[in-house]
Amino acid sequence: MLVVVLSVFIGGSVFSQKMMTRSGEIKFDASMPELVEIAATNTTASCILDEATGDFVTLALVKAFKFKSPLMEEHFNENYMESSKFPKSTFKGKISNLDASKLGATKTSYDLEGDLTIHGVTKKIKTKINLVQTGGKIIATSNFSVKAKDYNIEIPSLVKEKFAENIKVALDFTLEGK
Repeated sequence: MLVVVLSVFIGGSVFSQKMMTRSGEIKFDASMPELVEIAATNTTASCILDEATGDFVTLALVKAFKFKSPLMEEHFNENYMESSKFPKSTFKGKISNLDASKLGATKTSYDLEGDLTIHGVTKKIKTKINLVQTGGKIIATSNFSVKAKDYNIEIPSLVKEKFAENIKVALDFTLEGK
């Protein structure tokens, strides 16, 4: 009987534990110093982390990015991101050397590499991701930069000087077991 119980327990821990959220936060900032703020936040991004494999996947609906100005939001969706044509942005990648059993209250940094798709264009990116485990949840944060031109996002020359070439992106996901 003990052997059966142990094999079920050990066998159950072999299966991957998937952590997820549907209320993750993605922020971007394309502001130039001392000019108008060009920044938005999406608080409905989805993310799944497979603790066993390190697979890390995110999905953000483009129309869910909120700006301070409704007019800026409208221009973002219609003129730049063409969100009716390209309604979502995704990331599919892997956290290198993830050992979920070693996660704790201290922030641990890992390499994150994968395919980022924005505006219908997919590019490989490599960055760092920080993980903290607390109360059965994993908090995943990352910061990196992208260039609008790399994703075929055209900025009209009339306003080009108001946009940063390197757009700062920040991820903040609180992941829970499925």
